[in-house]
Amino acid sequence: MKRAVSISIGSSKRDKRVEVELLGEKVIIERIGTDGDMEKAARLYQELDGKVDAFGVGGADLGVMVDRKWYPLYSVQSMVRYVKKTPIVDGAGLKNSLEYRLAPFINERIGDFVKERKAFITVGVDRWGMACSFAEHGYECIFGDMMFALGLPFPIRKTATLKVLAAILMPIAGRLPFEWLYPTGEKQEQRIPKWEKYYLWATVIAGDCHYVKRHMPERLDGKVIATNTTTAADVELFRQAGVKYLVTSTPILDGRSFGTNMMEAALIAASGKGRKLTIEELNELLDQLGLQPQLQELN
Repeated sequence: MKRAVSISIGSSKRDKRVEVELLGEKVIIERIGTDGDMEKAARLYQELDGKVDAFGVGGADLGVMVDRKWYPLYSVQSMVRYVKKTPIVDGAGLKNSLEYRLAPFINERIGDFVKERKAFITVGVDRWGMACSFAEHGYECIFGDMMFALGLPFPIRKTATLKVLAAILMPIAGRLPFEWLYPTGEKQEQRIPKWEKYYLWATVIAGDCHYVKRHMPERLDGKVIATNTTTAADVELFRQAGVKYLVTSTPILDGRSFGTNMMEAALIAASGKGRKLTIEELNELLDQLGLQPQLQELN
């Protein structure tokens, strides 16, 4: 039995443990939240290092990958300082492989519904594969990086601009406390409606689920949400807001979808390689397993 564990600085209310079969291997995948406590997460990594087959970093990123250029987030590095034996990933590999498949999947499955191809991507720098997926498959895009990360009302419309923005800002942003950039712990449960005109402009609203929820308006009638990790409560929130379709980049297991970090760790555990997998290896495994985004009709 293989075991992959995602230790998250997100809310412990989202914890889950399931057993799946991947590549002929039984794999226990488990998510453990520490409610924003990075030091508690560090101690859990220390306790489990060498005892599990792969780690995921949840609720935080070790860095962001923009067009294969890596920008480290230094405030998160201390959280994994005790990890010496077990391979550890934050989901960057799947963000640049599985999430690139989102737009063509939507076009194929519900293309007749999504006639106006307009996508509002909450933060493109953090999800480069997702950003490129919509930009390269016929969508007019607005990227909300300046809004969601910096609180500034400036829409970005091209991935080329995102690359320039990352090159300028990430060396600085990478040294800021992580909680300044992303909601952690109980802040993940807070919702402050904002940037409504961009939510309403779009046909598809895409991005990290916490970012999507953080500023979403009360009503999103007829919209498509394309995201990653969802719980049953998230699905119900979107249903009550009038969302028509929910597309998750990772599979739904036992009623919820797990984060890219968790699923990437699960693939590492199942592969038996004892190391990170390349994007090429991940794409090969995704094809072998037939993994693809999941579609739910909510209304």
